[in-house]
Amino acid sequence: MASTPPNPAGAPPALERRFGLVAATALNMSNMIGVGPFLTIPLLLSCMGGPQAMLGWAVAMLITIPDGMVWSELGASLPGSGGSYVYLREGFGRRTWGSLMAFLFIWQFAISGPLEIASGYIGFDNYLGYLWPHTHPLLTPLVTTLLGVGTIWLLYRRIGSVARLTITLWIGTLVTVAGVIVTGILHFDPRVAFDFPPGALELGKGFWTGLGAASVIGVYDYLGYYDICFMGDEVRNPGTTIPRSVLLSLVGVAVIYVLINLSIIGIIPWREFVPAEEKPQVANFVVSILMERIYGPKVAAGFTLLILWTTLGSVFALLLGYSRIPYAAALDGGFFSLFKRVHPRGHFPHVSLVVVGGVAILCSFYPLQAVIDALVTLRIIVLFIGQIVAVHLLRQRAPGMSRPYRIWLYPLPSLVALAGWLFLFVTSPWKSILLGLGTLAVGGMIFLLWTRHTRRWPWVGAAGQG
Repeated sequence: MASTPPNPAGAPPALERRFGLVAATALNMSNMIGVGPFLTIPLLLSCMGGPQAMLGWAVAMLITIPDGMVWSELGASLPGSGGSYVYLREGFGRRTWGSLMAFLFIWQFAISGPLEIASGYIGFDNYLGYLWPHTHPLLTPLVTTLLGVGTIWLLYRRIGSVARLTITLWIGTLVTVAGVIVTGILHFDPRVAFDFPPGALELGKGFWTGLGAASVIGVYDYLGYYDICFMGDEVRNPGTTIPRSVLLSLVGVAVIYVLINLSIIGIIPWREFVPAEEKPQVANFVVSILMERIYGPKVAAGFTLLILWTTLGSVFALLLGYSRIPYAAALDGGFFSLFKRVHPRGHFPHVSLVVVGGVAILCSFYPLQAVIDALVTLRIIVLFIGQIVAVHLLRQRAPGMSRPYRIWLYPLPSLVALAGWLFLFVTSPWKSILLGLGTLAVGGMIFLLWTRHTRRWPWVGAAGQG
């Protein structure tokens, strides 16, 4: 499919299809890698008190790979900006329950999306602390604010330029990852890496609770494999590009994460940064410490700059994809009309970009562990479980729908993903569970008030809606 032609004279600005397979995969992988493995490995190992916590990444893979098949089928069948908003609306019925599910998704996204972007800002500030130790309480919010504003500025341009910039940032990410992995291969010590504490694999309550916490962090590290789905209207050949980019990103990043983790714990004894909250002098920038011990402080400083570059690529990819969600909902009439405005020259949803980016800056003032727990738990019920139900409903209601990609071995992968998401939810911290259920309850009440005021379903029959 050719690129979207310029708009005819006098026509309203529209989005352009400029993302091919390479750019789409780069977007997903930049989102997924980011600062995640460089920052969360100490948190991951702290969940179970040793290298057995790597099982959390294995559980996360067992959840996200089949879930990626769900995203791939929905993204290939319903390629539109907004991704999940479209999938939930169509899967549950555009004029009935689908309107509720789509509203709840946007409602919770208003919190979870900026939280995910904010986690990157927090990671950037942590690693910046290796180069520039800043202890004044006002400097951290200043750093994250400047980074947030800079990311918005980078995205405030046409999508063709953004696609090229995405690939450039992705190359920096791959160089950073390669540096860690090669260092690990050359200096790996299995006695250091597999120094398990006593009773590490005893299957008691503590083991399963710790595994759930480690799996949440593992899922957080993999989040982003679906980022291209939110930009369906800007993807060339979405029926093949979206599923291929999703699955390539998942498999590639899964291998990268295992190698990075082994590289770190095979050189730095895990007891030096576990528990992470008690040993921030190593935990906050563990990869920089690794490079310092092998190559010296000058190389470590240069490598830290690469990590900061990688983090910028991640938050860039996140904000790019997530800024399209309120835009799509507003265009559909399910959100405030202000958000459907497209920049007259740049042809991108500029109001949505600025608002989502601004809220992310505010969210970056919270602790990283709280941010991760909240954003993952918030998404489980409506987004991940909701989409699994949606793909089954669409198979039943619209068997003749064009499906360029179909879930392999359907319905087994979707059922595996469902079991995994339920496990993560019930093993989450109770505060995160209450936050997830509480936001759903409040969102449901607001939906009822809004639909009563606007005379929509469920107050007015679906057939009677204008």
